[in-house]
Amino acid sequence: MTQETTNEIAKIDAPFGREIILQDVMHESGLRMMRIRIKEGSRFTIMDIDRDTARTWNTAFSHWINNTKNS
Repeated sequence: MTQETTNEIAKIDAPFGREIILQDVMHESGLRMMRIRIKEGSRFTIMDIDRDTARTWNTAFSHWINNTKNS
């Protein structure tokens, strides 16, 4: 089993009682990923994404934030 080092970047309280935790993950091999942990009640969704995916996600979020009106 490979070793990894994790550092928490942010913890976000989201709507409907959800919690989002962002972690910087460094694998023993040198591979660096961002881990996204979404907690919904007792259920977890966990995704590890690379920098290119994070960059694309950032662009999509920024576009949505800047081009939608508050409801």
